[in-house]
Amino acid sequence: MTTTTRRTATATALAAALLAATGCAGADRPADSGPRTSAADLKLDATTPKAQGSLARANWLLEDEPDSLDLDTQGSSAGRVVLTNVCERLYQLQPDMTTRPFLARKATTSADGRTLTLTIRDDVTFHDGTKLTADDVVWSLERHASKDMEQSDEFGNVTSMKKTGADEVTVRFEEPDAMFLKALAGDAGIVWNKAQVVESGKEFGTPGQPDACSGPYELASWKSGDSIALRAYDDYWGTKPLTHEVVFRWASDSALVNALRTGAADGAYAESPNTAAALRADQDLAQYYGPSTASLVLIPTDRGGLDDPRIRRALSLSLDRKGIAESGYGGLVQPWATPVGSGAWGYEKAEFAAAQKELDQDAPASPDADDLARAKDLVQEAGAPTAPVVIGTDASQGRTVVANATRAALQRIGVRAEIKTVPTAQFEEFYSDPTARADIDVLVGDWYISKADPMGFYDNGLSDSSNNWVGFKDAAYDKKVKQALATLDDGKRAALAVDVQRTFVESAVWIPVAQIPTILVLDRKLTGPTASQAYLYYPWAAQLGAKKG
Repeated sequence: MTTTTRRTATATALAAALLAATGCAGADRPADSGPRTSAADLKLDATTPKAQGSLARANWLLEDEPDSLDLDTQGSSAGRVVLTNVCERLYQLQPDMTTRPFLARKATTSADGRTLTLTIRDDVTFHDGTKLTADDVVWSLERHASKDMEQSDEFGNVTSMKKTGADEVTVRFEEPDAMFLKALAGDAGIVWNKAQVVESGKEFGTPGQPDACSGPYELASWKSGDSIALRAYDDYWGTKPLTHEVVFRWASDSALVNALRTGAADGAYAESPNTAAALRADQDLAQYYGPSTASLVLIPTDRGGLDDPRIRRALSLSLDRKGIAESGYGGLVQPWATPVGSGAWGYEKAEFAAAQKELDQDAPASPDADDLARAKDLVQEAGAPTAPVVIGTDASQGRTVVANATRAALQRIGVRAEIKTVPTAQFEEFYSDPTARADIDVLVGDWYISKADPMGFYDNGLSDSSNNWVGFKDAAYDKKVKQALATLDDGKRAALAVDVQRTFVESAVWIPVAQIPTILVLDRKLTGPTASQAYLYYPWAAQLGAKKG
């Protein structure tokens, strides 16, 4: 899939769906043990306490049954939450959102950055007992890169992928590609058992077919409409899981809440807005919040109302982000000055944190008199739009809160505004169909990126990006983005990313509102899984266990 994704039912809503929650508990803290958490006090932790005891079985909830367990053809969040415990990748995203070599024991890059040599582990077996080989790696990469596969766009810069030794694979690029190793920590790096995938044919990934993977768990059963069961793989090459069996079922809304409340389920990575709110006071459940790349954003269009960057900047200056976070969402989201969450800081965290703080002047948490005066000056300079600015949203509580706050911000600086509300199913068309957004000036949106690198987001501001709805054009910006994407040195790329980020925010190509954490709801007697967005790509169930031995 692309490095940047709107958060929908098919591309994980992550924690943004919690926007309707009216409060949150601190990590491992009873939610009713004190006042609502302030957005300023919300602390994100990538991990939960290490488990001390094993479990025979854990019952886990998804909000949907996966359409397929073949992530090349159906990259749904539900399938990914299951398969991240079953299938392994050449690189692995860690709970702290850094990446490290995994099935690729070592990676070497040539001096010119155009050749990547992967040394493949020689001690790994698939779940059918056959050895994982370099041939499987090459075949898997070629499958990922095939036209119409979910990950094909990750390979646009690749010129060849070949086996160059018994345990060696060499990838060559047209230009250096800083994102490629990060893609290998995502679904583009999954290594399939070629023989099993070929044998399953078009049925691969459907109930009754083997998983064709090498992870700590193997697929034990998939009863369509009922459950998916995983069991620990006895001959796993790495650390054995603490929990022997994990059974997934799916439920939404009140059914999901009741299953967690009654103990019928042991945990879930919550996507439903009702989950956190309804379970906040439950003494038997803990809620953990972790870093993610997800954010709430306003995405302007070129329709006219916000086509002038001065009006967009004025809106950003006058938006009460703290009010949105605390009054609307009980402190669950944090006012944020960039359009990508802190989970993207997979390297050079201190530099990105400092850059975030500097941008607060362009996207203040709570606008003061000076901010509003600056905003009004910008509107006066540009001239207020003659027609009302139309804000596109659906009727969900989260988006409604943001839409109302946006209208209030515009009216505060002398710009008329109105809200256009559409059904949720129709709302998704705003993202994909230009004609659907022909009547709006700005969309109340949410977004996440699949890579822990801000440069996985800022290609949205390129002149030719399909996600650059406002028609922002800056040749220097385009050049610097492409330079950053080709810069392999983390320190140098971070400096470029910070520069690109500043231009994006100051030009208000998109207007950041808040960052959104990942949320884990867990039986208080259990612990261990990651609390960060890494749960989509990291074997979280392998660390799930009892708090006490």
